[in-house]
Amino acid sequence: MVSLPRTDATTRNIRSFTTFVFSGRRSSGGCSEKESEKRESSTAETATGRPMVQGGDKVAAAAGGMEAIMSEAEASNQAIEPYITKDIDTNDYVEATSERETINSIGDEDDFNDVNDVNDERILGKVFDTPDDAYTFYNDYSFLHGFGIRRDDTIKNPKTNEPFRKIYVCNKEGFKWMDKNASSENEKKRRRDVRTRCQAKLRITRQEDGKWLVDSFNDTHNHNLTMTPTKVMKHRSHSNFHRSIEGKSLMVQFGQAGLKPSQIKKAVNTMKTANVADVTSKQCADVLSEHRKQLRGKEFYGLIKHFQDKTLVDSDQYFVVDLSDDGYPRNIFWADGRSRDANTKFRDVVVFDVTYMTNKFKMPFAPFTGVNHHGQSILFGGALLENEKEETFEWLFEHFLKCMFGKYPQAIITDQDKAMGNAIKKVFPKTQHRFCSWHIMKHETEHLRSYVSRYSDFQETHKQWVNSDTIEQFEATWEVMHTKYELESNCWISDMYNQRIHWAKPFLNDTFFAGMTTTGRSESINSFFDGFVNSRTMLNEFVVQYDKAVESRRAAEEDEDFKTMNSRPVLSSVHPIEAKAGQCYTRKMFDTFKKEWTEAITNLTHETIGKTTKESTYRVGQLDVDKKYWRIVTFRSLDHVSVTCSCAKYETNGILCKHSLYVMKKKHVKELPSHYILPRWTLNARYKLGSASIGLEEMNNENGVSPYTLWCVRSNFTKLIEQARDSPLEIQKVNTLLISLLDDQTNRKKSMSLENASQGSCMGVSQIDMMSQLSVRDPVGPTTTKGRPKLASRIKSSLEAPKKRTCSYCQGLGHYATSCSKRKADESLQET
Repeated sequence: MVSLPRTDATTRNIRSFTTFVFSGRRSSGGCSEKESEKRESSTAETATGRPMVQGGDKVAAAAGGMEAIMSEAEASNQAIEPYITKDIDTNDYVEATSERETINSIGDEDDFNDVNDVNDERILGKVFDTPDDAYTFYNDYSFLHGFGIRRDDTIKNPKTNEPFRKIYVCNKEGFKWMDKNASSENEKKRRRDVRTRCQAKLRITRQEDGKWLVDSFNDTHNHNLTMTPTKVMKHRSHSNFHRSIEGKSLMVQFGQAGLKPSQIKKAVNTMKTANVADVTSKQCADVLSEHRKQLRGKEFYGLIKHFQDKTLVDSDQYFVVDLSDDGYPRNIFWADGRSRDANTKFRDVVVFDVTYMTNKFKMPFAPFTGVNHHGQSILFGGALLENEKEETFEWLFEHFLKCMFGKYPQAIITDQDKAMGNAIKKVFPKTQHRFCSWHIMKHETEHLRSYVSRYSDFQETHKQWVNSDTIEQFEATWEVMHTKYELESNCWISDMYNQRIHWAKPFLNDTFFAGMTTTGRSESINSFFDGFVNSRTMLNEFVVQYDKAVESRRAAEEDEDFKTMNSRPVLSSVHPIEAKAGQCYTRKMFDTFKKEWTEAITNLTHETIGKTTKESTYRVGQLDVDKKYWRIVTFRSLDHVSVTCSCAKYETNGILCKHSLYVMKKKHVKELPSHYILPRWTLNARYKLGSASIGLEEMNNENGVSPYTLWCVRSNFTKLIEQARDSPLEIQKVNTLLISLLDDQTNRKKSMSLENASQGSCMGVSQIDMMSQLSVRDPVGPTTTKGRPKLASRIKSSLEAPKKRTCSYCQGLGHYATSCSKRKADESLQET
């Protein structure tokens, strides 16, 4: 539980008040109200040398304040030490000192068991070590008596400019100042007045020994006191948990964890004790804003520091920053060691997207997203870019390639950005570039509307063209469309035809995409950040949230690994093909396979097209489906079983389709061939901590040792150290072996020329290793992006797009039945 801090000094000072109760007026030693007021007035007059202002209009209060200032100024001209209590009446000073000693001498067994024992004289003369102790004491006193306080004034010595007197007042003291010269046109909406010119206050003065003495105290209020403890907490001086060190620290930690102010409010209010006032969402937001202001101008430095700290625990991390000559960051790319390890197993397809703005500098976030062995999204790396120009993408792709040991992805899915496409051609010439099908469909509705309205059969012909199974069919349908509908050479659809190798199915049937056709994987990663970042998020905060996204994905992956290893698949048949698939595939992938297998054994039939000793060709499909939609399956079984289908599901998804499985069952294939089980869909692709599963590739090639091989050796060495660290004997063996190997390498180097020295690697070393020698600055201003909406954080996918409102009464768009004007008009007619 979280509670307000309380010092021992404060506890001693308020011990005598622990038996107080909330009352409308405090009694003073059993005397009458008039006698109490008279004694308070005389005591204040004796202590200060002037009568205490007990009420009256603001002119009298102002005159008293001017008199106090003038008397202090006169005292400053005296030859003795100014502003100490020697100028106070001697008898009263002695009396206050004697009473202070009496109060401070009280031990744990104090005799203040009655509220009437506490009066003004018990407070006058109290001594505190610091002004904060006095404020805490008076604040606790006000809490017990049903009002709040605030700091009113601090009087300084004109010679030393050091404070010598402080005044704490009731929070209803004074009145709100109003500008009499303000015109009615410019008058702002004013909040309700809460001040009533209350005169209750406590004044402390610094002594020669540096302590602070209460030399004036007035406890007369001209307003009703708060009677309920839960309501007293709502006074600002008591509702101070969000201003305490503990409260601020707790809120900042929750904010760094990604919680919104409304969520932080709920968490803090659940943890605190009952005697602490609830915090509000605005208070939480103000604390987070104040914390951000402290880091203003240091965001980029904090970002670099974050990655350098991570390098201490993750030696395989890769981090690079593109700096301008003035030290401003232009582009940032990073990937940790596990992401690099995942890329070695799942680099066959990468999704790249830059439609997400993350921070106040509007630097687009560009994640490299892939698919793991459970079909889940994983992050290979992230980048913050200065702009979306071709040279920026080239810089990013080059460092991504360098980070991933020079291994090209087999396929990459992006939107139709030309600058991005040109950069991919230059840096990834061997990679199949595919356009996001969702973006294409979105543009179709915009650019084909005129043709659909002009030609009644255009939409059906266009659909046949897009869904063509072969290149010949695709080209033939295009010729028909181009002639029949008079398509211009510069129209959108003609431009799409020129780029057909990037989106048309017949040109992509031989490329593995892990079942993806859109950048939806990247969109799902982006949606994870929606609750944690916004247009005001700082750079150093965003990279922390990125790490949380990565950890969340990895936790989900480990959860699926556990479920797969600790469960057995439920088979729909006793066929060995399904049994083999259940043994090899992960849980999610087997569900995908099982769906195809169930269709194959229950709903399909076939027609024989051709049959020879080497191969057989069938047309496979459902009886209730037109045969023009049936698929062509070719089966061969000479050296090994080989089956291909015109739907190309295995080539693009890595899972055999129902048509192929149907033919394999008809051909009495006894088990699923191993070459049709991709390792990326099995548990063998999982991340193994402390395992020596990372092997060596390209150890001996004409170009020397590859960076990937060096990384594998380094990873195995690190794992060896981690496994032996619990035994001093084993560590000694490892050290002896290493010394022997180092001696061998030293002798080998001596016999070689300097020209054959080993080449360096591009392992995960920060490109900014000399932080203290560099001058790094935050970006100059917001980044200019390509037409991204100012208010939208990212482009919403089709699943996230808001639905259009439809009226159930008139079937019109843009409203509901509750606000339908036609419905209201009809109802009014019926009433008349």
